[in-house]
Amino acid sequence: MHNQRPILCIIPPHMLREISERGTDLQQEKARATMAVSSQIRIQRTSAALTVHMGAAGTPDKHRNIYDAKQGSQLPGTLVRKEGDPPSADLAVNEAYDGSGATYDLFKEIYGRNSIDGNGMSLDSTVHYQKGYDNAFWNGQQMVYGDGDEDLPPSQRLFNRFTAALDVIAHELTHGVTQFEANLAYSFQSGALNESMSDVFGSLVKQRLRSQTAAEADWIIGEGLFTANVNGVGIRSMKAPGTAYNDPILGKDPQPAHMRDYVNTIEDSGGVHINSGIPNHAFYIASIELGGFAWEKAGMIWYKTLADKFNQNSSFQDAANLTVETARELFGSGSIEEKAVIKGWQEVGIIVGAPAGDGCLTAMMRAIGLAK
Repeated sequence: MHNQRPILCIIPPHMLREISERGTDLQQEKARATMAVSSQIRIQRTSAALTVHMGAAGTPDKHRNIYDAKQGSQLPGTLVRKEGDPPSADLAVNEAYDGSGATYDLFKEIYGRNSIDGNGMSLDSTVHYQKGYDNAFWNGQQMVYGDGDEDLPPSQRLFNRFTAALDVIAHELTHGVTQFEANLAYSFQSGALNESMSDVFGSLVKQRLRSQTAAEADWIIGEGLFTANVNGVGIRSMKAPGTAYNDPILGKDPQPAHMRDYVNTIEDSGGVHINSGIPNHAFYIASIELGGFAWEKAGMIWYKTLADKFNQNSSFQDAANLTVETARELFGSGSIEEKAVIKGWQEVGIIVGAPAGDGCLTAMMRAIGLAK
């Protein structure tokens, strides 16, 4: 399980499943098609070798390449904009270019990281993937974006184009950072941590671009992704997990904000898109406690922990213990930073210092009824 490189999609399986059961005939058909495509790509990825495209001469500068799949499936597609080129007439091209640039800038300018792999990797993105594809994903080498529901009648559209949400772009690219650092196994608690890390830095990229403090930010992931036909503000809320949407077709946001509501399931790789609400909320609370810009202190603590301390099996308890350890190393024992991180985890039901164990194994046993 740990050696496979999963396809990391922004739209979780439970949401597509709801649409496939509750939507109109056209919506159901699209949801099933999107799930089938994701499954195909997963199969391809388990046997594919990972190749990394480097920037020119490994220089510490941005190297963005935007490709157009022209509604096909061939990756990367036709190169339509490269680093330094003027804006395109195609809005999706420009959004992919600008969003990947804003993500690069956060990691480089705040955390000193040279691109996704830390070694000057080119930021490659493909837009217009397939016709009306309702997802975006990081495939281990590059970003891929669908156009949403532009092929449906306006009254039936649920998703806008996937480049429209900056936090989606940054979320998916952060999966690449995690891949090259802790390589958190994509199942149960380690998988939920993988998803949470992407939400954390996805939100921070958006907050930094808008110069928003922790108190001013919306803490929504996928802001602008839903059309006006959906009763929801985004696909997840870090501020209030479980409240992002409540819609007749998409269902209700299933995310818990506390360990007492942890969802024991074997679906969605052990609930990776659901239980990520718990560490998400811990980060939100720590950020609010600290005030100011969340990327400066809370973000630094989370980044250093991801880069230096996590391993592929890290659990929520590990995350709590290690982020507090990092806060102590960066800001001192008894510091307000350390106390803020402790409070963040306590408020989601995780007491810092408790034994960690294997979150993946424990959660799997709970899901099949072998542990409490």
